[in-house]
Amino acid sequence: MRKPNDVTLKEAITKMLSVYRLRGKYDETGVVVHWPELMGTAVANRTTQIYVSNSKLFVRIESSVIKNELLMVRTGIIDKLNERAGAKVITEIVFL
Repeated sequence: MRKPNDVTLKEAITKMLSVYRLRGKYDETGVVVHWPELMGTAVANRTTQIYVSNSKLFVRIESSVIKNELLMVRTGIIDKLNERAGAKVITEIVFL
């Protein structure tokens, strides 16, 4: 039985991320972790480097063909990543 001051683990973690100002980094890490799931195996297997800096997602892709295809749908990818994160985490994607 819950007491009046009890909180769920999810609520406690959310509050901790907020108090220690870690929410942004947590969301950025989530984007990197979910890249293979959101983009599929073909893209994930050719992604050699991925990181976030200043709300920009930097992605190194081995295949120039895939890189060009991703450039054309960049806005859709940003929307998909932010939707998955539940916040506006990424504002731009830079393909290296």
